[in-house]
Amino acid sequence: MRMLAEEAGLADAIEVDSAGTHDYEVGDPPDARSIAAASRRGVDISRQRARQVHAVDFEVFDYIVALDRGHRTILRNLAPLAARRRIHLLMDFAPGGPPDVPDPYYGSAEGFDPVRDQIERGVRGLLAHLRKEGLPAG
Repeated sequence: MRMLAEEAGLADAIEVDSAGTHDYEVGDPPDARSIAAASRRGVDISRQRARQVHAVDFEVFDYIVALDRGHRTILRNLAPLAARRRIHLLMDFAPGGPPDVPDPYYGSAEGFDPVRDQIERGVRGLLAHLRKEGLPAG
């Protein structure tokens, strides 16, 4: 969501990465439907490749953000005790909706756009939270 960070004036102040809790897709590109949904919004994710969460991620990142409660539980189980307080649900930053972002993988191509909308609401809320916490614009 680099574009949203740029809009918020935080692109130079934050580092964003993505990783999964399992190794099923490591090295693979995003689902073609996800690439298409991002492309419709002017974002090219076709060169991204899946990776699995590593122990060092809990040392490097100030926020570890899960899309659903199941993955949050897995991340908490993987994290050292001191890092567990930095694990959040994305939608906690966009109250008023469901706590979990659904996985559109098993649905139709049309399911990716509403999920992307939900993620964008969560990311906008997270960026607002970071600003409120005093993260300076880059």
